[in-house]
Amino acid sequence: MEEAFMSALITEVKRRLIQESVSRIKKCLGQLEDAEIWYRPNNNTVSVGNLVLHLCGNVRQWILSGMAGKPDHRNRQGEFDTTGPIPRGKLVEDLDQLMEEVSIYLNTIRFDQLVAVYKVQGFEESGIAILLHVVEHFSYHVGQITYFVKTRKDIDLKYYGGLDLNKTGQ
Repeated sequence: MEEAFMSALITEVKRRLIQESVSRIKKCLGQLEDAEIWYRPNNNTVSVGNLVLHLCGNVRQWILSGMAGKPDHRNRQGEFDTTGPIPRGKLVEDLDQLMEEVSIYLNTIRFDQLVAVYKVQGFEESGIAILLHVVEHFSYHVGQITYFVKTRKDIDLKYYGGLDLNKTGQ
């Protein structure tokens, strides 16, 4: 039972985080010029580039440092203060490298690590809670990035292209 639960959870975390969310970020970044990636509409809004840096920092801190025990060198405020320009290719490269590290860790995770409690950012969370937090947090910011691109470019990003999302029930 533990093995089946672990397998299902890890498969979904990887699907939602790596396959869906990261591919959506890449699609969005591909629609923007470097200057647009670092554009801030006002003083209370960060850029798409800042959100990518923030997501990388969050995932690294919560999963790789928090759960996997790697050193935590995160400068959270720096993720928001950076004004770029860091080229799109570098952002994508860093995101891919991070997801490779996360995938390797998730491939080796044990049940006791899922139920253990970790201290991260002043919070005490189980491994399961950390994984849920990371997926939810990532998705939230991918939505912000998507909204920016749709607003800026007036395009449909076709995340569900070819699927009939009006089907009900069965």
